[in-house]
Amino acid sequence: MKKILILAAAILIVISGATAQKGKSRQRNSSKNSPVIEGRHKIRQSDYETFDKFTQFSSKDLSRYYCQFDYSRIPVLTKRTTPEWGDMQPVMNYLEKVSRATMTVCAIYSVNPDIDDAERHKELAAAAQKEALDALNEFDAWKARREWRNKVQYKVAEVDYRYFKGNDYYNQKTDDEVIRVGLLLYFGSKKKNIIDPDTTSRTFQDIKFFPHDATIQPSWNTLLDEVAQYLKDNERKGVLISGYTDNQGTEAYIKGLSRQRATEVRKALQMRGIAAERIETEAKGDADPIGDNSTYEGRVQNNRVSIKVQ
Repeated sequence: MKKILILAAAILIVISGATAQKGKSRQRNSSKNSPVIEGRHKIRQSDYETFDKFTQFSSKDLSRYYCQFDYSRIPVLTKRTTPEWGDMQPVMNYLEKVSRATMTVCAIYSVNPDIDDAERHKELAAAAQKEALDALNEFDAWKARREWRNKVQYKVAEVDYRYFKGNDYYNQKTDDEVIRVGLLLYFGSKKKNIIDPDTTSRTFQDIKFFPHDATIQPSWNTLLDEVAQYLKDNERKGVLISGYTDNQGTEAYIKGLSRQRATEVRKALQMRGIAAERIETEAKGDADPIGDNSTYEGRVQNNRVSIKVQ
């Protein structure tokens, strides 16, 4: 009986030890995956819990949807005739190309972690949030003026700059009280990586048309061959064909003629072996003139089709 009791006690000790070891192992794994930065400026877990969980920028998946763009520049850019969007240009190309695509834009900012005054932090965060919302509202108004029908949801979030920079935080500190981190962008019902370098666009020479005509002249065959070959060499890319006209005629006529021109170019590319699903067309009518419609020479310039591979 005594031997049985000793054996049972030994088994209990082994089981307890294994459970404790398992708990330690789980604790180590949790620590390994924890966003808490160890070292000179350790961040408490309670700090982390004050921010949205999606702001773990160490996530490889998330970093694909991050765009390093100073959203405070939006009000200035939207007042320019041809704004230069920098890192946001692939996004602009996508929105212009894909009509009615859904998108979520989240402006993200940080208050400098070295600011210890809680009231000051609160004031800065409120001001930063208002600045971001105002910028996004300007973007929405600009999008409406361009008649883009894309449905966009706008958000603003504060992130902890220490998490965002990770260990680089110690080597890349800033004196700015508010840091405009950039934008997070999601497209459609599923995340779409539109910030990938492979989405950069290439614009070819415009194909010109005679006024009131949608016939592609034989002189453009060389250019169409070049476009088709480029698309064959870059199988992941698609092409956006935009038809334009001058302002001579009714609105319905102008729109129809521009659509017919884009359609003719699409057919020409399909005849050269480009799949229909890689080609998108749009009828721009007399929008975005590149010439003066009050002169014959200007109207000649406006009768065109633009080709953008992206």
